[in-house]
Amino acid sequence: MISQIGSIAISLAGGLIFSSFIFLGLFKKFNNQTYLQVAERAILATSYCIFLAFFCLLNELLISNFNLQYVAQYTSYETPVFYKVTALWAGQAGSLLFWSFITALFAVTYTFTTLKKLKTLKFHSYIILAFIFSFFILLSNFIANPFEPVSSDIIVQNGNGLNPLLQNFFMAIHPPILYVGFTGSAIIFIMALAASISKDISFEWVQSIRRWSLFVWTFLSAGIILGGYWAYNELGWGGYWAWDPVENSSLMPWLTLTAFIHSSMIQEKRGMLKKWNFLLATSTYILVILGTFITRSGVISSVHSFTAENLGPMFFAFLAILIFYTVFWFFKRKSYLDTPDKIDSFTSREGGFLYNNLILILMCFTIMWGTLFPILSEAWDGNKIYVGASYFNQLNIPIGLVLLFLMGIGPLLSWNYTSQSVLLNRFKLPLSVSFLSGIGYMIFSSLFQIYVFVAIMGVSFTLSSILGEFYKSYKKQKKASNFLHSIGKMFLSNRHKNGGYIVHIGIVLLFIGFIGRAFEVEKEFSLSPGEQIYFSNYVFKLNSIKSEARDNHYAFLSEIDVVDSSTNQLLVNLKPEKRIYFYWNSDPEKRQPHSELDIYSTIQKDIYSIFSGYDAQKNIGYFKIMINPLVNWVWIGGVLMVIGSLFAFWPSRRDN
Repeated sequence: MISQIGSIAISLAGGLIFSSFIFLGLFKKFNNQTYLQVAERAILATSYCIFLAFFCLLNELLISNFNLQYVAQYTSYETPVFYKVTALWAGQAGSLLFWSFITALFAVTYTFTTLKKLKTLKFHSYIILAFIFSFFILLSNFIANPFEPVSSDIIVQNGNGLNPLLQNFFMAIHPPILYVGFTGSAIIFIMALAASISKDISFEWVQSIRRWSLFVWTFLSAGIILGGYWAYNELGWGGYWAWDPVENSSLMPWLTLTAFIHSSMIQEKRGMLKKWNFLLATSTYILVILGTFITRSGVISSVHSFTAENLGPMFFAFLAILIFYTVFWFFKRKSYLDTPDKIDSFTSREGGFLYNNLILILMCFTIMWGTLFPILSEAWDGNKIYVGASYFNQLNIPIGLVLLFLMGIGPLLSWNYTSQSVLLNRFKLPLSVSFLSGIGYMIFSSLFQIYVFVAIMGVSFTLSSILGEFYKSYKKQKKASNFLHSIGKMFLSNRHKNGGYIVHIGIVLLFIGFIGRAFEVEKEFSLSPGEQIYFSNYVFKLNSIKSEARDNHYAFLSEIDVVDSSTNQLLVNLKPEKRIYFYWNSDPEKRQPHSELDIYSTIQKDIYSIFSGYDAQKNIGYFKIMINPLVNWVWIGGVLMVIGSLFAFWPSRRDN
């Protein structure tokens, strides 16, 4: 019964969104506000129907209604309740409905907040929003319906269960957070187009779209960091970024949105860069749909991707329409988007932001080219040529290092113009710190690496630059206050600027973590209980290997003592596992082996242990140990980025 209600709700949503087009057309013809209000209510009713369908599917997953194909495929009686909830976005049909659900949340929020203030944007906002809504509702109704029943001649005794790789807390929360960022970019797309078409790009609009952008950027950033954390802790390869096509698809809109947030500050301050900002705002959502096309079409293989080739043409058509519509209105409103003001000096803060934007777009282009190259090569001569991680590293590491220095240069520049004497005075300390850090690396490092050398100098330069700006702000506030009160007043005096500085410090900490990748070492070996091996100043002794039957898997448990050879002290007891999910299935091909790794983590390094396999007859375990320096700085930096973005999201007391 509940599943039937959910199916009806999706169908009703389709009818309602179609009716909104009719009433919008009537408003355009007769200019009667009543029709616009009815169209608005149709869009809101569509959102409420999507809410109902979403919660109906959630109910069916929780009660294990295996009469539904989706429930039978992604859950089982043994699946823990928490992962039954996360099964909502584990498969194609559920994730599309979940996408519509978040879109509906944004549609309601956008209608009752932003459009209450910017009423002139209503008509064009509703047209674009209804079009986006109708596409995903169409998919849920006719292509990937999550309420599709199993075949009438099949009785499902138990479901397949959730993929073991997805039975991880961070993977459970990573997709919904990332989806909020993806779907939220649609609001930025809608606002940019609607304001340009309506010729109503006001100061209030700029502030509103920046708020939306910061909100979306926060979730995109958190989603990307959580995805890396999941990959590091679950996939067992010791890394957090592999330039996978789906990883790249989330990074590209993040780069354009980052560029937009920076350049929108110039538009807010001086009314410049309207055309540039229009392209950045609209490109962010277009890149989201491009990434979704890559993920869901099956044109490129990925550990993250869904495989459903029947969706490829649909998403490609949707993407083409979005691009055509954007380009059409860009040229239609080109004269309106022109601004008479120009950047006065390239040694100004505006110039610094422009350099920053160009570097971000260059990085986005290199990533997009490498990601799409297999598709383009196959279309050219039928041979799909994949681009490896070396391509992305060789191009993006130098670009990233330039970006690192630019983050430190920006705060040292003034609006409009920075004189030579001011430049020399402000650059003196950061350059000195950067130079000394580079000398220190050359003296104390046993193995010189040029990228590490430049990165250390860049980290020192940018960190000293930003901290210097904080110190200047602190000195202005400390005259009549105690230390803590001065610090509080300093941060609250300009939330936007200080929040941005916190984000930049977070990115600097990311680079510290990236530096550690240059010093990683690993070793694969086999041990029987009681044996030990020496590696990288540590002794690894295998104490035992045991087995244990659990609710939804069978596990082989190892215990490894890690002894610091320099002090001969026991450091930690690692317990990596080798799990077999669906171990009791009579079909061996349906059994899913999975290595549950164990990590000893400190601020300096991680000892990363993987139980690769077990030979029961010989009682031998096969292991892989990796020593990964500075990894925790990546997660600390990611958390700081999110905190800084949230801090900047709130209104500032004054603007600089």
